[in-house]
Amino acid sequence: MSCKITREGDTGTERTPEEKALIWKQDLHIVPLCAGIYLLCYLDRSNIGNAKTLNSSTHNDLLSTTHMTNLQYTIALMVFLIAYAIFEVPSNYLLTKLSPSKWIGFLMFSWGAVTMGLGGTQNYAGVTAVRFILGMVEAGLFPGLVYYLTFWYRTDERSLRVALILASATLAGAFGGAIAYGVGHMNGTHGLEAWRWLFILEGLPSCLSSILVFFFLPDYPETVKWLSDGERTLATSRLKFEASHGHDESLTWAQAKATLMDWRLYAHYAIYFGISTPFSSLSLFTPSITAGLGFKDLRAQLMTVPPYAVAYVVTLLVSYSADHFNSRSLHSAVMATIGAVGFLASAVLPAKSYNSRYGCLIVAASGAFSCIPPLLGWLSSNLHTTASVGLAIAINISVGAPGQIAGVWIYKADEATRGYPTGHWTNAALLFFVAVGCVGLRIYYGLLNRKIVRDGGAAKRLYRY
Repeated sequence: MSCKITREGDTGTERTPEEKALIWKQDLHIVPLCAGIYLLCYLDRSNIGNAKTLNSSTHNDLLSTTHMTNLQYTIALMVFLIAYAIFEVPSNYLLTKLSPSKWIGFLMFSWGAVTMGLGGTQNYAGVTAVRFILGMVEAGLFPGLVYYLTFWYRTDERSLRVALILASATLAGAFGGAIAYGVGHMNGTHGLEAWRWLFILEGLPSCLSSILVFFFLPDYPETVKWLSDGERTLATSRLKFEASHGHDESLTWAQAKATLMDWRLYAHYAIYFGISTPFSSLSLFTPSITAGLGFKDLRAQLMTVPPYAVAYVVTLLVSYSADHFNSRSLHSAVMATIGAVGFLASAVLPAKSYNSRYGCLIVAASGAFSCIPPLLGWLSSNLHTTASVGLAIAINISVGAPGQIAGVWIYKADEATRGYPTGHWTNAALLFFVAVGCVGLRIYYGLLNRKIVRDGGAAKRLYRY
């Protein structure tokens, strides 16, 4: 399968003032709402990491109250990711059958209600069962949002929008630490531990916001009423060859087979697998990592804020640059290398070099998070049918699920006093793998493009770098 591509460094066709005005109008209606949706999703997914250490000094934390061991806690994290992997592809398929607003609104209400239900769990079995259900209903959101953007934006416009949405995960991490710090002072209010209040108070906004999403998330350019006839015509014409379409046919077996047998896509999947472990482990264990850096109890929650805040800014800057220079592969490779160096330094520094290792955590988080949006933009830009984009994105993120599962095991509780060397070494190695994979695939695409041109196939679609 080949795709319409500009060469690296080519920033695409110059946009007219009308086109720029249209894109800005779409951005105002779509990007803030999608970013807010993913922020709430990520907050509800990762707050279990805050619950694990919240008020641990008084033994009112999640593990003490439910009498869970560290092994059982890790298993509860893992079952969420198993459900996440199983239900991603079916969920993305349902998004194509139903309108995005209705399906995403339904998912949002569901995960909010399930998160609130976590606040009522009493034991290991309850926590594990509810986390599995949470994985089911959250599975379709991120691949669904990436797919959803293909209805609205050209290939060279998506990475930045994906970044704005994905960066809200780092923003959620920053908010999550700050919220946990505040909620920690509610310990014992109305007879409930603070970690229960954390789940209840962070699940409620998702339930309420789902109503807004159901009615106001725009589905397709062809159907929204806030575009004029001229804007609607422009929106559909500019995306004729570089986007998915609401009126496109559903996935057929022939299209599924073509996507599944397109072996170059498996290089994209392998690279995404490599980034998934650092992404997952940082999401779930940053409160534990900061607690192992000499910060105690509620202050450990507060000190999770700076790494995520810096990563948020870096992610936006890197994604803008990747789109501007039309160079997603090399941007991802560079940032993966920077993240790997941060983890590597954390692994080799003495365990009590708290300040240095905290700085390394900020570098590692910035590198790991910021290389993901260009990777997703790179994949989607090399696919050009609605069916193949939806399936490939879902498979890509599902393949990342085993990497995320690995992420729940590498930060071992018995290594806290040693600085979690296993986790840092593992993440460093995987990020170096991501960097090498990006460079290798970029070289491969370059060779394919030269062959297409050499064979006289100038009219054929080339691959994006």
